[in-house]
Amino acid sequence: MPGQYPIDLGLTGLGYDYTVYGVGGADAYSSGGLGSSGANGIEVMYSMGDFTAHISASDTNDRIAAYGAYTFSGWTVALGLQDSSAATDTEITATVGGTVGPVSLGLAYAETGANVDRFVLSAGMDVGAATNVEAYYASQSDKSDDSYGIDFNHSLGGGTSLRGGVASNFSGQTVADFGVRFNF
Repeated sequence: MPGQYPIDLGLTGLGYDYTVYGVGGADAYSSGGLGSSGANGIEVMYSMGDFTAHISASDTNDRIAAYGAYTFSGWTVALGLQDSSAATDTEITATVGGTVGPVSLGLAYAETGANVDRFVLSAGMDVGAATNVEAYYASQSDKSDDSYGIDFNHSLGGGTSLRGGVASNFSGQTVADFGVRFNF
């Protein structure tokens, strides 16, 4: 769903507190060879012009989920809903993202079936031909500390980049990383 990963913090994600769906569970695929004992699922994706939709269902927690997104004037608005037997799963999520001048902005919200919610505000901008800076602020209703962080990404060309970031997570700990990413 657009807006669920509004930035790419540092080299390792630093806990991914900036992902709004992180407030509750979501389906994941594993090719671990479980055969008939594994979770079964189905998904349908649709796109026409500026509208996209995605519907999925799986055995895992009897989940059925859907989102719709529409892009207009450089802004994308998306709404996702999920029904699940697990109260900790995300039940509703909404995102808005676009640009104002050189700055990309994002606002996202998610709530679980247990009424735990998370808000994420994110921003990013290029500060040179090969470098960008990103930042986020996140608040979750069942956490005493808010989370926030900043990073940089500098392209060295050929799919190689220097990346680093620092964040204060929901536990109040400061975490940081720095390294080289190779995309081939």
